[in-house]
Amino acid sequence: MTRLYLVRHGETDWNRQRRIQGRTDIPLNDTGRDQALMTGHRLAAFGAWDGLSASPLSRARETAAIIGREIGLGDPDLVPALVERDYGEAEGMDWLEVERRYPDGMAVPGRESRHDVADRVVPALVELAIARPDAMLVVVSHGGAIRAILDHVEPDHEYGAITNGSVHSFDLVGDVLRLVAFDDPLGSSLDEQNAIEAREDRR
Repeated sequence: MTRLYLVRHGETDWNRQRRIQGRTDIPLNDTGRDQALMTGHRLAAFGAWDGLSASPLSRARETAAIIGREIGLGDPDLVPALVERDYGEAEGMDWLEVERRYPDGMAVPGRESRHDVADRVVPALVELAIARPDAMLVVVSHGGAIRAILDHVEPDHEYGAITNGSVHSFDLVGDVLRLVAFDDPLGSSLDEQNAIEAREDRR
């Protein structure tokens, strides 16, 4: 069984300013690089890894490259389908401005629906998992994309904030993604050897 660990990229200046990024290619700031490094340390301590993929947007690509150095996998494979949700005319605005301009659920011109985001991201994840059976894969993407996956996998459950650098694990069961853990603690109570043994038990 393949397990995917989805990581949200580290912080950017627009994250700090609570501005909507979407497809706008905003780079990591220093805090975001530190978050990526800390996530890389957590992943490296958990066990051995088989693959690393990322959205091609620079904030995800750099997060993945930092993680890759820590877990011994180098630069990520870039997967265009993992890009962030397109927020259309809302990109660059903060949430208060969006509510002022588009009140009472008014449609934002050009904004991609969460359903459409899931329709491109979920098949890409399934394809990655099928290509690497019984593997442990790290995938770096975006908050909106991860939210769409959660809505697809568990539509009746609402989860909290998807923070920068957070990790969320999924198994591929047959050809269906199943959530393992939101904000996965990565076996924080296990030492590295136990984590490796747990991985072997899943095979």
